[in-house]
Amino acid sequence: MNEFNKYVGLDVHKETIAVSVAEGNGGEVRYVGEVANTPEALEKLIRQLRKGGANLSFCYEAGPCGYGIHRQLRDLGWECLVVAPSLIPKKAGDRVKTDRRDSLALARLHRAGELTAVWVPDGAQEALRDLMRAREDMKHLQKQAKQRLLAFLLRHGKRYGGQDNWTQKHYRWLEQTKFDQPLQQIVFQEYLDTVKAMNRRIDSLDQQIQGSAAESVFWPVIEGLMALRGISLITATTIVAEIGDLRRFASAPQLMAYLGVVPSEHSSGSSKSRGSITKTGNGHVRRVLVEAAWSYRYPARKTVTLQRRAERTSEAVQEIAWKAQKRMCGRYQLLQSRGKLKVQVTTAIARELAGFVWAIGQTVPPPIAHA
Repeated sequence: MNEFNKYVGLDVHKETIAVSVAEGNGGEVRYVGEVANTPEALEKLIRQLRKGGANLSFCYEAGPCGYGIHRQLRDLGWECLVVAPSLIPKKAGDRVKTDRRDSLALARLHRAGELTAVWVPDGAQEALRDLMRAREDMKHLQKQAKQRLLAFLLRHGKRYGGQDNWTQKHYRWLEQTKFDQPLQQIVFQEYLDTVKAMNRRIDSLDQQIQGSAAESVFWPVIEGLMALRGISLITATTIVAEIGDLRRFASAPQLMAYLGVVPSEHSSGSSKSRGSITKTGNGHVRRVLVEAAWSYRYPARKTVTLQRRAERTSEAVQEIAWKAQKRMCGRYQLLQSRGKLKVQVTTAIARELAGFVWAIGQTVPPPIAHA
Protein backbone atom coordinates (compact mmCIF):
# COMPACT_ATOMS: atom_id res chain seq x y z
CA MET A 1 0.00 0.00 0.00
CA ASN A 2 1.38 3.43 -0.95
CA GLU A 3 2.38 5.70 1.89
CA PHE A 4 1.45 8.90 0.04
CA ASN A 5 -1.83 9.89 -1.58
CA LYS A 6 -0.22 12.11 -4.20
CA TYR A 7 3.23 12.18 -5.81
CA VAL A 8 4.01 15.62 -7.17
CA GLY A 9 6.53 16.21 -9.97
CA LEU A 10 7.92 19.74 -10.28
CA ASP A 11 9.76 20.93 -13.38
CA VAL A 12 11.48 23.98 -11.90
CA HIS A 13 12.62 27.02 -13.86
CA LYS A 14 13.72 30.53 -12.94
CA GLU A 15 10.25 32.09 -13.23
CA THR A 16 7.82 29.17 -13.32
CA ILE A 17 7.22 25.63 -12.05
CA ALA A 18 5.33 23.04 -14.12
CA VAL A 19 3.34 20.77 -11.80
CA SER A 20 2.01 17.23 -12.32
CA VAL A 21 0.43 14.81 -9.86
CA ALA A 22 0.39 11.00 -9.79
CA GLU A 23 -2.31 9.50 -7.60
CA GLY A 24 -0.87 7.19 -4.97
CA ASN A 25 -3.39 4.42 -5.56
CA GLY A 26 -2.06 3.78 -9.06
CA GLY A 27 -4.57 6.11 -10.64
CA GLU A 28 -4.09 8.72 -13.30
CA VAL A 29 -1.11 11.00 -13.75
CA ARG A 30 -2.39 14.47 -14.56
CA TYR A 31 -0.86 17.80 -15.41
CA VAL A 32 -1.94 20.51 -12.95
CA GLY A 33 -0.44 23.54 -14.71
CA GLU A 34 2.21 26.19 -14.14
CA VAL A 35 2.73 28.27 -11.03
CA ALA A 36 5.14 31.09 -10.30
CA ASN A 37 8.46 30.11 -8.75
CA THR A 38 7.87 31.97 -5.49
CA PRO A 39 7.38 30.76 -1.90
CA GLU A 40 3.86 32.22 -1.83
CA ALA A 41 2.78 30.45 -5.01
CA LEU A 42 4.20 27.17 -3.72
CA GLU A 43 2.28 27.46 -0.44
CA LYS A 44 -0.92 28.13 -2.39
CA LEU A 45 -0.23 25.05 -4.55
CA ILE A 46 0.18 22.91 -1.44
CA ARG A 47 -3.16 24.08 -0.07
CA GLN A 48 -4.85 23.15 -3.35
CA LEU A 49 -3.25 19.70 -3.52
CA ARG A 50 -4.00 18.98 0.14
CA LYS A 51 -7.78 19.20 -0.26
CA GLY A 52 -9.26 16.15 1.38
CA GLY A 53 -6.26 15.73 3.67
CA ALA A 54 -3.98 14.22 1.04
CA ASN A 55 -0.45 13.24 2.04
CA LEU A 56 2.05 14.72 -0.44
CA SER A 57 5.52 13.78 -1.65
CA PHE A 58 7.39 16.14 -3.99
CA CYS A 59 10.34 15.79 -6.35
CA TYR A 60 12.26 18.00 -8.78
CA GLU A 61 15.53 17.84 -10.69
CA ALA A 62 18.75 19.24 -9.26
CA GLY A 63 19.72 22.32 -11.22
CA PRO A 64 20.67 26.00 -11.18
CA CYS A 65 17.71 26.96 -8.98
CA GLY A 66 19.37 25.31 -5.99
CA TYR A 67 17.74 23.80 -2.91
CA GLY A 68 15.40 26.60 -1.84
CA ILE A 69 12.25 24.68 -2.80
CA HIS A 70 13.51 21.56 -1.04
CA ARG A 71 14.14 23.47 2.18
CA GLN A 72 10.79 25.27 2.05
CA LEU A 73 8.87 22.01 1.58
CA ARG A 74 10.81 20.22 4.30
CA ASP A 75 10.20 23.12 6.71
CA LEU A 76 6.48 22.81 5.95
CA GLY A 77 6.66 19.11 6.85
CA TRP A 78 6.55 17.53 3.37
CA GLU A 79 8.89 14.98 1.83
CA CYS A 80 10.86 16.33 -1.13
CA LEU A 81 13.44 14.56 -3.29
CA VAL A 82 16.01 16.47 -5.31
CA VAL A 83 16.63 14.13 -8.23
CA ALA A 84 19.89 13.45 -10.09
CA PRO A 85 19.08 14.46 -13.71
CA SER A 86 21.57 12.05 -15.29
CA LEU A 87 19.95 9.06 -13.54
CA ILE A 88 16.35 9.70 -14.62
CA PRO A 89 15.12 6.75 -16.75
CA LYS A 90 14.35 7.85 -20.31
CA LYS A 91 12.97 6.06 -23.34
CA ALA A 92 15.49 5.86 -26.17
CA GLY A 93 12.96 6.82 -28.82
CA ASP A 94 11.43 9.74 -26.92
CA ARG A 95 12.63 12.89 -28.72
CA VAL A 96 10.02 15.37 -27.47
CA LYS A 97 10.88 17.43 -24.39
CA THR A 98 8.54 19.99 -22.83
CA ASP A 99 7.96 21.27 -19.30
CA ARG A 100 4.61 19.48 -19.19
CA ARG A 101 6.05 16.12 -20.26
CA ASP A 102 9.00 16.48 -17.86
CA SER A 103 6.76 17.12 -14.86
CA LEU A 104 4.48 14.22 -15.82
CA ALA A 105 7.47 11.89 -16.11
CA LEU A 106 8.82 13.01 -12.72
CA ALA A 107 5.48 12.39 -11.00
CA ARG A 108 5.10 8.95 -12.60
CA LEU A 109 8.67 7.83 -11.86
CA HIS A 110 8.49 9.20 -8.32
CA ARG A 111 5.42 7.08 -7.64
CA ALA A 112 7.21 4.04 -9.07
CA GLY A 113 10.27 4.66 -6.86
CA GLU A 114 12.64 4.84 -9.84
CA LEU A 115 14.24 8.21 -9.09
CA THR A 116 17.67 8.65 -7.48
CA ALA A 117 17.96 11.50 -4.99
CA VAL A 118 21.09 13.62 -4.59
CA TRP A 119 22.63 14.63 -1.29
CA VAL A 120 21.25 17.98 -0.14
CA PRO A 121 23.61 19.98 2.12
CA ASP A 122 22.34 22.15 4.95
CA GLY A 123 22.88 25.90 4.85
CA ALA A 124 26.32 25.88 6.50
CA GLN A 125 27.60 23.03 4.34
CA GLU A 126 26.34 24.69 1.16
CA ALA A 127 28.08 27.93 2.18
CA LEU A 128 31.37 26.06 2.59
CA ARG A 129 30.90 24.46 -0.82
CA ASP A 130 30.20 27.86 -2.39
CA LEU A 131 33.40 29.17 -0.82
CA MET A 132 35.45 26.34 -2.31
CA ARG A 133 33.86 26.76 -5.74
CA ALA A 134 34.53 30.51 -5.60
CA ARG A 135 38.22 29.78 -5.03
CA GLU A 136 38.21 27.36 -7.94
CA ASP A 137 36.67 30.05 -10.16
CA MET A 138 39.27 32.59 -9.00
CA LYS A 139 42.06 30.14 -9.82
CA HIS A 140 40.62 29.77 -13.31
CA LEU A 141 40.50 33.55 -13.77
CA GLN A 142 44.04 33.84 -12.43
CA LYS A 143 45.25 31.29 -14.96
CA GLN A 144 43.58 33.21 -17.78
CA ALA A 145 45.08 36.50 -16.61
CA LYS A 146 48.58 34.99 -16.49
CA GLN A 147 48.20 33.46 -19.94
CA ARG A 148 47.11 36.79 -21.43
CA LEU A 149 50.07 38.60 -19.86
CA LEU A 150 52.60 36.03 -21.07
CA ALA A 151 51.05 36.04 -24.55
CA PHE A 152 51.32 39.84 -24.70
CA LEU A 153 54.98 39.73 -23.66
CA LEU A 154 55.78 37.00 -26.19
CA ARG A 155 54.07 38.91 -28.96
CA HIS A 156 56.43 41.82 -28.33
CA GLY A 157 59.60 39.78 -27.91
CA LYS A 158 59.88 40.12 -24.11
CA ARG A 159 61.25 36.82 -22.79
CA TYR A 160 62.16 36.04 -19.21
CA GLY A 161 65.62 34.50 -18.89
CA GLY A 162 65.01 32.69 -15.60
CA GLN A 163 63.84 29.12 -15.03
CA ASP A 164 60.31 29.45 -13.63
CA ASN A 165 57.58 32.03 -14.13
CA TRP A 166 55.66 33.67 -11.28
CA THR A 167 58.50 33.50 -8.79
CA GLN A 168 59.77 36.57 -6.91
CA LYS A 169 62.54 36.99 -9.49
CA HIS A 170 60.00 36.78 -12.31
CA TYR A 171 57.81 39.46 -10.70
CA ARG A 172 60.85 41.72 -10.25
CA TRP A 173 61.67 41.24 -13.94
CA LEU A 174 58.09 42.11 -14.86
CA GLU A 175 58.21 45.31 -12.81
CA GLN A 176 61.36 46.39 -14.66
CA THR A 177 60.01 45.60 -18.13
CA LYS A 178 59.48 48.65 -20.35
CA PHE A 179 57.92 49.27 -23.76
CA ASP A 180 58.79 51.94 -26.28
CA GLN A 181 55.17 52.85 -26.97
CA PRO A 182 53.33 54.52 -24.04
CA LEU A 183 50.06 52.76 -24.92
CA GLN A 184 51.74 49.36 -24.82
CA GLN A 185 53.19 50.20 -21.41
CA ILE A 186 49.67 50.99 -20.17
CA VAL A 187 48.31 47.72 -21.57
CA PHE A 188 51.15 45.77 -19.98
CA GLN A 189 50.55 47.42 -16.61
CA GLU A 190 46.83 46.63 -16.75
CA TYR A 191 47.57 42.96 -17.46
CA LEU A 192 50.11 42.84 -14.61
CA ASP A 193 47.76 44.58 -12.17
CA THR A 194 45.03 42.06 -13.04
CA VAL A 195 47.34 39.15 -12.19
CA LYS A 196 48.29 40.75 -8.87
CA ALA A 197 44.65 41.47 -8.07
CA MET A 198 43.73 37.81 -8.68
CA ASN A 199 46.61 36.73 -6.44
CA ARG A 200 45.25 38.90 -3.63
CA ARG A 201 41.73 37.55 -4.06
CA ILE A 202 42.95 33.95 -3.87
CA ASP A 203 45.07 34.69 -0.79
CA SER A 204 42.03 36.27 0.86
CA LEU A 205 39.87 33.24 0.04
CA ASP A 206 42.58 30.88 1.34
CA GLN A 207 42.53 32.68 4.70
CA GLN A 208 38.75 32.49 4.81
CA ILE A 209 38.83 28.77 3.98
CA GLN A 210 41.33 28.08 6.73
CA GLY A 211 39.07 29.66 9.35
CA SER A 212 35.82 28.27 7.96
CA ALA A 213 37.13 24.71 7.65
CA ALA A 214 38.28 24.71 11.28
CA GLU A 215 34.79 25.82 12.39
CA SER A 216 32.97 23.30 10.19
CA VAL A 217 31.29 20.18 11.57
CA PHE A 218 33.48 18.28 9.11
CA TRP A 219 36.78 19.50 10.59
CA PRO A 220 37.70 16.07 12.10
CA VAL A 221 37.24 14.51 8.66
CA ILE A 222 39.21 17.30 6.96
CA GLU A 223 42.03 16.86 9.46
CA GLY A 224 41.98 13.09 8.93
CA LEU A 225 42.15 13.42 5.12
CA MET A 226 45.13 15.78 5.41
CA ALA A 227 47.14 12.84 6.75
CA LEU A 228 47.07 11.41 3.21
CA ARG A 229 49.89 12.33 0.88
CA GLY A 230 48.93 14.94 -1.71
CA ILE A 231 45.84 16.13 0.19
CA SER A 232 46.25 19.62 1.58
CA LEU A 233 43.72 21.77 3.43
CA ILE A 234 42.21 23.01 0.16
CA THR A 235 41.86 19.50 -1.29
CA ALA A 236 40.45 17.99 1.91
CA THR A 237 37.94 20.83 2.34
CA THR A 238 36.87 20.50 -1.30
CA ILE A 239 36.20 16.78 -0.79
CA VAL A 240 34.02 17.15 2.30
CA ALA A 241 32.27 20.31 1.04
CA GLU A 242 31.22 18.53 -2.15
CA ILE A 243 30.51 15.04 -0.78
CA GLY A 244 29.37 15.73 2.77
CA ASP A 245 29.28 12.78 5.15
CA LEU A 246 31.43 9.99 3.67
CA ARG A 247 29.51 7.47 5.77
CA ARG A 248 26.55 7.71 3.42
CA PHE A 249 28.47 5.47 1.00
CA ALA A 250 28.20 1.81 1.94
CA SER A 251 31.52 0.86 0.33
CA ALA A 252 34.61 2.32 -1.31
CA PRO A 253 33.57 1.15 -4.83
CA GLN A 254 30.30 3.02 -4.36
CA LEU A 255 32.22 6.24 -3.71
CA MET A 256 34.51 5.57 -6.68
CA ALA A 257 31.49 5.12 -8.94
CA TYR A 258 29.92 8.30 -7.55
CA LEU A 259 33.06 10.25 -8.44
CA GLY A 260 33.24 8.76 -11.95
CA VAL A 261 36.73 7.26 -11.59
CA VAL A 262 35.67 3.69 -12.47
CA PRO A 263 36.09 2.31 -16.02
CA SER A 264 33.14 2.43 -18.38
CA GLU A 265 31.97 -0.96 -19.64
CA HIS A 266 30.01 -2.28 -22.60
CA SER A 267 29.57 -6.03 -22.34
CA SER A 268 27.23 -8.35 -24.17
CA GLY A 269 27.22 -12.13 -23.85
CA SER A 270 30.79 -13.42 -23.73
CA SER A 271 32.16 -10.10 -25.07
CA LYS A 272 33.53 -7.72 -22.44
CA SER A 273 34.79 -4.26 -23.30
CA ARG A 274 36.05 -1.65 -20.86
CA GLY A 275 36.82 1.93 -21.78
CA SER A 276 37.89 5.17 -20.14
CA ILE A 277 36.54 6.30 -16.78
CA THR A 278 32.87 7.26 -16.69
CA LYS A 279 33.46 10.84 -15.46
CA THR A 280 30.00 10.88 -13.92
CA GLY A 281 29.14 12.45 -10.61
CA ASN A 282 31.09 15.21 -8.90
CA GLY A 283 33.79 16.62 -11.18
CA HIS A 284 35.19 18.97 -8.52
CA VAL A 285 36.28 16.11 -6.28
CA ARG A 286 37.48 14.03 -9.23
CA ARG A 287 39.76 16.90 -10.31
CA VAL A 288 41.41 17.38 -6.90
CA LEU A 289 41.91 13.62 -6.47
CA VAL A 290 43.68 13.37 -9.82
CA GLU A 291 45.88 16.33 -8.87
CA ALA A 292 46.69 14.67 -5.53
CA ALA A 293 47.50 11.37 -7.27
CA TRP A 294 50.50 12.92 -9.03
CA SER A 295 52.36 13.12 -5.69
CA TYR A 296 52.52 9.31 -5.53
CA ARG A 297 55.02 9.11 -8.40
CA TYR A 298 57.76 9.50 -5.80
CA PRO A 299 58.83 6.77 -3.33
CA ALA A 300 56.88 6.40 -0.08
CA ARG A 301 58.24 8.71 2.58
CA LYS A 302 57.00 10.42 5.73
CA THR A 303 57.98 14.03 5.22
CA VAL A 304 58.06 16.54 8.07
CA THR A 305 54.88 18.21 6.82
CA LEU A 306 53.01 14.91 6.51
CA GLN A 307 54.19 13.77 9.91
CA ARG A 308 52.95 16.96 11.55
CA ARG A 309 49.55 16.59 9.93
CA ALA A 310 49.30 12.90 10.87
CA GLU A 311 50.18 13.55 14.52
CA ARG A 312 46.92 15.50 14.90
CA THR A 313 44.88 12.41 13.97
CA SER A 314 44.18 9.04 15.57
CA GLU A 315 46.48 6.03 15.24
CA ALA A 316 43.92 4.34 13.00
CA VAL A 317 43.99 7.26 10.54
CA GLN A 318 47.79 7.36 10.59
CA GLU A 319 47.89 3.64 9.82
CA ILE A 320 45.50 4.08 6.86
CA ALA A 321 47.51 7.04 5.51
CA TRP A 322 50.84 5.18 5.65
CA LYS A 323 49.30 2.03 4.15
CA ALA A 324 47.86 4.18 1.35
CA GLN A 325 51.21 5.78 0.63
CA LYS A 326 53.09 2.48 0.48
CA ARG A 327 50.49 0.86 -1.76
CA MET A 328 49.95 3.71 -4.19
CA CYS A 329 53.61 4.69 -4.56
CA GLY A 330 54.44 1.09 -5.36
CA ARG A 331 51.50 0.74 -7.71
CA TYR A 332 52.46 3.91 -9.56
CA GLN A 333 55.93 2.51 -10.28
CA LEU A 334 54.48 -0.88 -11.25
CA LEU A 335 51.98 0.54 -13.74
CA GLN A 336 54.58 2.87 -15.21
CA SER A 337 57.01 -0.02 -15.69
CA ARG A 338 54.31 -1.79 -17.74
CA GLY A 339 54.33 1.05 -20.25
CA LYS A 340 51.10 2.73 -19.16
CA LEU A 341 50.70 6.42 -19.99
CA LYS A 342 51.24 8.76 -17.05
CA VAL A 343 47.69 10.09 -17.25
CA GLN A 344 46.33 6.53 -17.12
CA VAL A 345 48.52 5.68 -14.15
CA THR A 346 47.50 8.83 -12.33
CA THR A 347 43.81 8.12 -12.95
CA ALA A 348 44.22 4.60 -11.54
CA ILE A 349 45.94 6.02 -8.47
CA ALA A 350 43.15 8.61 -8.05
CA ARG A 351 40.63 5.75 -8.02
CA GLU A 352 42.52 3.97 -5.23
CA LEU A 353 42.97 7.26 -3.37
CA ALA A 354 39.17 7.62 -3.34
CA GLY A 355 39.03 4.26 -1.57
CA PHE A 356 41.41 5.41 1.17
CA VAL A 357 39.45 8.66 1.50
CA TRP A 358 36.36 6.52 2.13
CA ALA A 359 38.25 4.43 4.70
CA ILE A 360 39.28 7.50 6.69
CA GLY A 361 35.71 8.80 6.48
CA GLN A 362 34.53 5.61 8.21
CA THR A 363 37.20 5.89 10.92
CA VAL A 364 36.59 9.49 11.95
CA PRO A 365 33.52 10.06 14.21
CA PRO A 366 30.44 11.23 12.27
CA PRO A 367 29.88 15.00 12.11
CA ILE A 368 27.29 16.60 14.37
CA ALA A 369 24.80 18.41 12.17
CA HIS A 370 24.01 22.08 12.69
CA ALA A 371 20.87 22.81 14.60
